[in-house]
This record gives sequence, structure tokens and C-alpha cells, in this order.
Amino acid sequence: MIQWFPGHMYKASKEVKKILPQVHLLIEVLDARLPFSSQNPMLDRLRGDKPSIKILNKCDLADPDRTRQWQHFLEQRQGIKTLALSSAEPARVKTIIELSRKLIPSRLNRGEDIHALICGIPNVGKSTIINHLSGRTIAKTGNEPAVTKNQQRIDLGQGLVLIDTPGMLWGNIENENSGYRLALSGAIKDTALDHEDVAWFAAEWLLKEYSSNLMRRYQLDQAPLTEQQLLDQIGRFRGCLRAGAEVDLAKVSSLLIREFRSGELGEITLETPEIMERELEQLALIRVEKAARKTAKKMDRKKNRNKR
Repeated sequence: MIQWFPGHMYKASKEVKKILPQVHLLIEVLDARLPFSSQNPMLDRLRGDKPSIKILNKCDLADPDRTRQWQHFLEQRQGIKTLALSSAEPARVKTIIELSRKLIPSRLNRGEDIHALICGIPNVGKSTIINHLSGRTIAKTGNEPAVTKNQQRIDLGQGLVLIDTPGMLWGNIENENSGYRLALSGAIKDTALDHEDVAWFAAEWLLKEYSSNLMRRYQLDQAPLTEQQLLDQIGRFRGCLRAGAEVDLAKVSSLLIREFRSGELGEITLETPEIMERELEQLALIRVEKAARKTAKKMDRKKNRNKR
């Protein structure tokens, strides 16, 4: 379980709960490379039956076939509107306004504004989207998580007012695989998980699903059989070596993570709807086992007290 929850994020989660009654629409910005791991489960619980749009952002970095799979899953199975967007196409970001207006036409017919809460975990590109929507630099952007610190309201005109919040992660990331995906994408601080562990996780997935990308990027004649072999070959190809011509695992790990984040490895998605459902089932079992252990401990303490 990963714990990384800066104080301003805790404050933001309290503010979201407080402001939701005044909100007519929820817009959640996701990373298209990890739509499941980058969504905040707290938001789905809190929004109730309010209309929702999920933005699969950075779609230019994601596998387009899998982005379509995710959109179909979210729209058909969960009844949520989706848009796949990229900061490389700022004009398309404006479609958020059009879709928001279509979802709640009754307020516009009465001459009333739609108040839309825009949320997203750190580093999914939410601030860049806001700046494109407003046509000016309103939200601070950066490659590090936890850049936006305070809530703000932005009147976009056309009957839409955005309420922006700091990027919010949940307190405990129970799904270990989600934690690694978030670390690989840069959504949590690089100090939250060991770089070598994150690179090993990435190597396992890339060898299984995107070996051709690796072979093209690192000029490999054939795909390595193991994660260690892959990191060794990349390290030797890119000169990530220590004294004695040994591969520097720390350097090659940082390089692999950096090149995934930049898109230099090609269009890659780290999870599928099927993986999501399987991991949710596993997480449910883990929670049951934890609850059983907790109950057993309570019973043991009670028995020990009664013996005194």
C-alpha cells in the first residue's frame, strides 16, 4: 500500500465535499495511458447522480486502440461521457464546453450558468486544459505533481463556470499495480517509490505488450526474455555504465521512466478494462482478508482482557 497525501490535497478533498451541492457537472481529467489508476474513486462516490465527463488526456501518448476500448467501456458500461484529448490539439479542448452545454440544457434555457467542478489527480494535464479553455494562462502548469494549491473559479462564458481544485490523490493506494503505474506516469513524487522497482514494473509490461516499441527505440535485434536482460541491454546501448563496464541500474531505470513519460517509447497504455476488473476483484478479496484479520485481532485482545 502506498501512502502519499500532501496536506493541501487533504484540504482539497474536504473542499470538494463542501462544494459539491453547488455543482451541476463533474469533469474528471484522466491520463489516457492509465484511465483506471488515474481516476479518483472518491469522486465517483461523492458525485451521486450528477452528470460526469471523463477526459482521457494525453491521448497522443496512449495506444489509440486501447483508448477507444476505454471510451467504449466507460460510456457503455458506466454511462459516463468521455472525450479523448491532447495538449497537441488545443482547439479540440473546446469540445468540453460544447459537451457540457449539451448535458445540462435546462439551466441554459433558464439563462443560468452551469457550474462544473474540474478535478484530476496530479500531473494529468488539468491545468493545461483549463488554460486552453480560457484562452489565457490562469492555472499554473508543471511536470511535477502537486502544482495547483488553491481552488479557483473561472468563467469561460457560454454559460459555463469552471471550479478548479488542486490535484487530489486518495490517502491510501491499495492496489500495488496502480501505485506503480502512477509512479511511472509521474502522478506521484519520484521519492514515493524506488525508481528501480518502477522501471522493473515498466519493463515487465513493455516486454509483454509493447516489445516492438522497445526493439525500435533501443535498436534490439530481438526482444529480451527477462526484465533484467532488457535493462542490461538498454544500459549498454545508452552508456549507463559504472566502473568495470557494469550497467548502472539506477541510471538505466531513470532513463526508461523518463522516455516513457516523454512518449519516446511510442504510444503506450498501461492497463485495459479487463485488467481493471481483475484487479478490483483481487482488491475486494484483500479487503475481506484484512477485515477478517482485524476482527480476529479484536477477538484475541478481548479474550486476553477477560483472562486478567
